[in-house]
Amino acid sequence: MPNTWWLILGAAVVVVAAVAIAVATRQPKRATKPAGVMPGEIWWADVPYEDGTGAKIRPCLVLRTTKGRIEVLKITSQDQSDRRDHIEIPTKSWDKRATHNSYLDLSDPITVKAKAFERKAGTIDSKTWSLVRKLHAIR
Repeated sequence: MPNTWWLILGAAVVVVAAVAIAVATRQPKRATKPAGVMPGEIWWADVPYEDGTGAKIRPCLVLRTTKGRIEVLKITSQDQSDRRDHIEIPTKSWDKRATHNSYLDLSDPITVKAKAFERKAGTIDSKTWSLVRKLHAIR
């Protein structure tokens, strides 16, 4: 009987050690803002819904950066060709899995917290960036 308790105690120590190692090596779900978010870049970020009910990880075009906040335009993969406030943009250069182009929402920019940015996807093409800069008064 005394050997049974040692086996149980030994098993408990092994389980506790395994849990401690798993917790210590766990990757965080969301990293802090990556360094170097710049205007003209496309990033994957946690962009809030317009009605404030939540947010969604989506690609966005960076317009301006300020202290802890970044102004962006949303990008969608949904066909918006019938809308005047969206333009089609090439997607393959920054999303290798894309099967078609995306649409950039040219309407009002959205302000996103810097910590919401997850990873850089690429850079917008120069023709589109020139148009966006004119529309949104970016120097």
